[in-house]
Amino acid sequence: MTGQMTVPGALTTDLYEVSMALAYLREDMTGEAVFSLFVRKLPPHRGFLVAAGLESALSYLEGLRVGASEAAAFAEALHRPVEDLEPMRGLEFTGEVRAVPEGRIVLAGEPLLEVTAPLPQAQLVETCLLNQLSHQTAVASKAARCVLAAGGRPVVDFSLRRTHGVEAGLRMARLGALVGFAGTSNVAASGAYGIPAVGTMAHSFVEAYEDEEAAFRAFARVHPGPVTFLVDTYDTEKGVRTAARVLRDLGYGPGCAVRLDSGDLGELALRARRILDGAGLEEVRITASGGLDEYGVDRLVRSGAPIDVYAVGTRVGVSADAPYLDSAYKLVSYDGRPVMKLSAAKVTAPGAKQVFRGPGFADVVALREEEPPPGAEPLLETVMTGGRRVAAPATPAAARARFETDLARLPDEARRVVDPVPPRPTASGPLSRLTAEVRSRIEERVSGGRAAAG
Repeated sequence: MTGQMTVPGALTTDLYEVSMALAYLREDMTGEAVFSLFVRKLPPHRGFLVAAGLESALSYLEGLRVGASEAAAFAEALHRPVEDLEPMRGLEFTGEVRAVPEGRIVLAGEPLLEVTAPLPQAQLVETCLLNQLSHQTAVASKAARCVLAAGGRPVVDFSLRRTHGVEAGLRMARLGALVGFAGTSNVAASGAYGIPAVGTMAHSFVEAYEDEEAAFRAFARVHPGPVTFLVDTYDTEKGVRTAARVLRDLGYGPGCAVRLDSGDLGELALRARRILDGAGLEEVRITASGGLDEYGVDRLVRSGAPIDVYAVGTRVGVSADAPYLDSAYKLVSYDGRPVMKLSAAKVTAPGAKQVFRGPGFADVVALREEEPPPGAEPLLETVMTGGRRVAAPATPAAARARFETDLARLPDEARRVVDPVPPRPTASGPLSRLTAEVRSRIEERVSGGRAAAG
């Protein structure tokens, strides 16, 4: 389908993943490994994250295969004879994936995804899985905050022209739909994902005509029915009056709009509303755009600006204030042995896990085999076994339903656009005890090694 995103292949990885996978294969370290992908801490000014990127990650895992050409590319990158990479020939992903479905709200320290697979496979896929989930979760979370800020008013995606590449633009449109955006300007994304296409006109269209009124009338002739006129090319108030005159002359009303793209959007919206209402065009809407994100939308909504639709673009498409997540993909078990990392500020918890969500987002990070506390539900679901999905790819509509359900339950202080307070998950008793045991075992081994060296 036109506009569908490409699926990354085996070469979409960091070189050290290849080096480690090859070493594991040569050393016959192919036992079952469990890796956990999580976000260490929320970015500043975030009260929650929206899980996203799982569907593209699963497509990558299903298509992963190291063939002759991939082995040759690995060999060249490592400056080694291609024969040395023979152990990697034919490698595919045959493991299990448990993950939080797209659209669910998650918190820091909670696994978004856990991979259980032979160690070389689970290691090789680290880079691409982090890439897919980190970027899309960051953008989806930013977009979700725009929906919150708009307070029920439609939000649409205008980000394509400034996202970091065409693929990122497609992802932004899909993620916007996932959290409740009403449409996108991205025609390819509209066709690929069934998202309503929206758009108006550019200043260049107005400038190309002798005067503003001629431009508006020409646009209406070519696009009969509801139209939106961009009114701030020259003088905004005059532009609104001209738009009102053209709309009234043509008998246009419901579904039509004027768009404000610059200046004091709140004050200009008030003036535009007065002009439109005075012309008997109470049903003509006002759309605002121009550098907006959740902070700008929140200010306008709180000010009482009579804006009906918010178009967000650059700042949301690149998640400008939080463009990355402090995400990690860490080994938590190998060959039945729980493991953990003790590096300063980067300690990990051992063992395969589950997250149980209780009322009011009283989340508990637990070991996989634990029973849920009363009234709690597990977040991680089995989405892949034997290297294949267990169900058809989820649609943006299904993810949106999950998001809306979680959002309704999220505490008010976490929903705030300004100075949110996120819920804090806790560790279960069994996980805490296992963590202490594994830490003690490692520290004893390390201290014993130091003593022997001394």
